[in-house]
Amino acid sequence: MNGFPWGAFCVNLAAAAGAALAVMLVTFAVAVAKGMHRVVDVAWGAAFAAVAVVSYGMSSGHGDDGRRLLVLVLTVVWGLRLAGHIAWRGRGHGEDPRYEKMLSKVPADRRNGYAFRIVYLLQGLLVCVVSLPVQVACYLPGSVGPAAAVGAALCLVGLVFEAVGDHQLARFKADPAHRGQVMDRGLWGWTRHPNYFGDFCVWWGLYVLACDGARWSSAAGAVVLAVLGPLTISFLLLRGSGKPLLERHMAQRPGYAEYVARTSGFFPWPPRKGGVDGRA
Repeated sequence: MNGFPWGAFCVNLAAAAGAALAVMLVTFAVAVAKGMHRVVDVAWGAAFAAVAVVSYGMSSGHGDDGRRLLVLVLTVVWGLRLAGHIAWRGRGHGEDPRYEKMLSKVPADRRNGYAFRIVYLLQGLLVCVVSLPVQVACYLPGSVGPAAAVGAALCLVGLVFEAVGDHQLARFKADPAHRGQVMDRGLWGWTRHPNYFGDFCVWWGLYVLACDGARWSSAAGAVVLAVLGPLTISFLLLRGSGKPLLERHMAQRPGYAEYVARTSGFFPWPPRKGGVDGRA
């Protein structure tokens, strides 16, 4: 097929939305049973993995097999690693303070319904938008080109930043001597948000894969649609619920102002004079 298969792709959009909703419904049921809505954070990565699996299966006979498999593996590895990390990090903890604060403003008998509308459905919608590069890439009819290597490399850089950053932070917090201190070592000495930077790289890398081999006369509209994914996640990370929210939470911690003064706010860069030595 020479042109972009818009009919099949539109069906995929509906199926992907159904997959994301299914993950959110199952997670909501678990949250109600546990009396704790922080589990929705685990569903974020799992929902992307579900969308990737559905898109891979439904795109058979449309997109290039190599690109489809590459996008599937990268997205599932990213999503399940993130879900597993958040589940491990939250074990033994109570409700997330963010959700406690939000739900405290709602009568007790209406909190679950409110949480489903405001948190679960919103996250499901965001998954559908952010995952557009994954869905488009699965349906691109052109053969794999050089851009695939660039996109995959960018994804791998992001995965490394996330995994290494999370591991370094977990080790730091596990040491009682670091209680109340600011993590400023390893990757955290080069950027205040290595995990968010990793997300940024992964989704722009997947977008490059969604541009790879595209026949612009027929696939330009799909490629333009796909850019909504990385643009949305970039906004969330840089201006929405990511970096700004976390930094407001950390602002009063002793030593954080000095950390901000010497460490890049997002893109990795050597610490400014008076910074740390970079040890993990």
